[in-house]
Parts: sequence; structure tokens; C-alpha cells
Amino acid sequence: MALIFISIQTALYLYGRSVALNAAQEGVSRLRLVQPPVYTPGVGEKVRTDIEAYTKELGGTTLRNPAVAPPAYNNPEGMVSFTVSGDTVSLVPGLKLHVERTATGPIEQFEADDQ
Repeated sequence: MALIFISIQTALYLYGRSVALNAAQEGVSRLRLVQPPVYTPGVGEKVRTDIEAYTKELGGTTLRNPAVAPPAYNNPEGMVSFTVSGDTVSLVPGLKLHVERTATGPIEQFEADDQ
């Protein structure tokens, strides 16, 4: 019986990690397309709130208290990153399993053709 509970708890934890990583990757995908001259903290906050809603929808009751940190949009280095965290459901009373996943990607640079 203990082996069954351990297996289910492990699956719930891994699913929570997967939800957090998927949401962080979605945030990076959205902000990668925002060009540096257009980016403002308001744009970052809009994407952050969208990703937080996406995390709640995707995680359902499996990932509790999801939190999305403000994005790191680094223009000089050309990188953007998102961090999503939350607590996975626990079958053991008092056991708290926290997950935190970060995704990073380059900012897309669009240039006009010289023809």
C-alpha cells in the first residue's frame, strides 16, 4: 500500500513540475517576440498575469498557490526569463512539496532586408 501512495505522490510532484515549466516556457515564448524598443514594464506585467492565469488553468487542483515572478527582460544580453512556482498536492498530511521552474530564451531580433 505504501508503494502505491509513493508512486501517486511522485506522479503528482512530477506533474506539478511539468505544469510550472510549461507555463514558464509559454511566458518566454510570448516575450521573446517583443522587440526591445517596444518593451515596457507594463507589457511584462500583462504577460505575467496572463501566464499566472494559464498556470492556474493548466495546473487545476494539482499545483496550488501558483506564483509567477516578474519577467527578467535583459535587452543588452538579449535574453528573457520567467520563473513559475507553486505547491503540489500532497497525500501525506503536513508534507509540503514546493516546485519552482525557470525558462530562459533569446529575444528575437527582426531586421529589414537590404534589397
